[in-house]
Amino acid sequence: MSDIQLPYNLLVILGPTASGKTTFATHLAKKLDGEIISADSRQVYKGMDLGTGKDLEDYTIDGQLIPYHLIDIVDAGYKYNVFEYQTDFFKAFEKVQQNGHFPIMCGGTGMYIESVLKKYKLINVPNNPALREQLEGKTIEDLSKILESFKSLHNQTDTETVARAIRAIEIETYYQDHPEIELDLPDVNPLIIGVNIDRNARRKKITDRLQKRFDEGMLDEVRALLDKGVTPDDLIYYGLEYKYLTQHIIGELTYKEMFDKLNVSIHQFAKRQMTWYRGMERKGTKIHWVDAFEPIEQRMEKVEKLLRTPL
Repeated sequence: MSDIQLPYNLLVILGPTASGKTTFATHLAKKLDGEIISADSRQVYKGMDLGTGKDLEDYTIDGQLIPYHLIDIVDAGYKYNVFEYQTDFFKAFEKVQQNGHFPIMCGGTGMYIESVLKKYKLINVPNNPALREQLEGKTIEDLSKILESFKSLHNQTDTETVARAIRAIEIETYYQDHPEIELDLPDVNPLIIGVNIDRNARRKKITDRLQKRFDEGMLDEVRALLDKGVTPDDLIYYGLEYKYLTQHIIGELTYKEMFDKLNVSIHQFAKRQMTWYRGMERKGTKIHWVDAFEPIEQRMEKVEKLLRTPL
C-alpha cells in the first residue's frame, strides 16, 4: 500500500500483555510495506529478552525480516525514560518515512504511546534531591495516591516499584513548575487499533506464557544479567519479571512465592493497561478494537479498510 495516498501517516497497534499485538503488527507490516516502531518501556534493553517478551521470532514472516526500531537500543542497568522515548520515536518515525515505508507503532506502554499521540511537552528532567528526601519512606500505595493527584501524563501503569513511582512524581512536579516548555515535533495522524482479548482467556494465556518463559530459561537470563554487573536494585527497578526473579535469586523469595507473586502482578499489570486505554478513550482518543481470536486475515482486512476510509 506504499503507493497509495492514505489519510493516516501512522498505524498504532496497542493492547494488554499476551494479546498477540506483535504477531498482528508484523503481519500488517508485511502486507502494508511497513516498519515496526516498538512502544514498550522495557524492550529497549539489551539482554532482557524473555522477561520483556520481545518474541523476536515474530518479526520474520515467510523468511522475510520485518524491520523494527527501538528494541535493544540501551544496555540493561540504564534507566531509559519517556523523554528519551519520545525523542527516539520521532527520529525512527522520520527514518521509516524516508525509507518509503509505513510506520507502525506497536506496544503496550500507555505512557509512551500517549507521549507521541498527544505530543506531550517533555524535557530531560533533572533529579530533585529535596523532593526525593521528602518522599523517602513512603509506600507504593502512598506514592500512587500522589500520582493520581496529577492531571497529565503519568499514573500507575509503569510504576510498579517505589523508585519508578518517585521518578514519575519528580517528572510531573517539574512539568507543573515549568508550563512554558514548548517543543516542535512532527505531526502524526494516527489510526489506532486495539487488540481486545477476553479476560479469562487473557488470564490463561498470561499464566501459560509465563510458564513457557521459565521453561525457556528466564531465570538464567536474569542470572546472566547479574553476572555481567547489573545490580539487583537496577533489575528490581524494572519491575514485574525482573523484580521477582531477582528477589528469588538473591534469596528473598522461594520459587513458588516468586512464581505466584509474579503471575498475580502480570494479571494486575494487564488490567492497568486496559484501564489506561479506556482512559485514553474517555479523553477523546478513538480506538478501533478488534478481537484477538478473530482470524488474522479478517482483522487485517478491517484495518486496511479503515486505513483507506477518508477522515
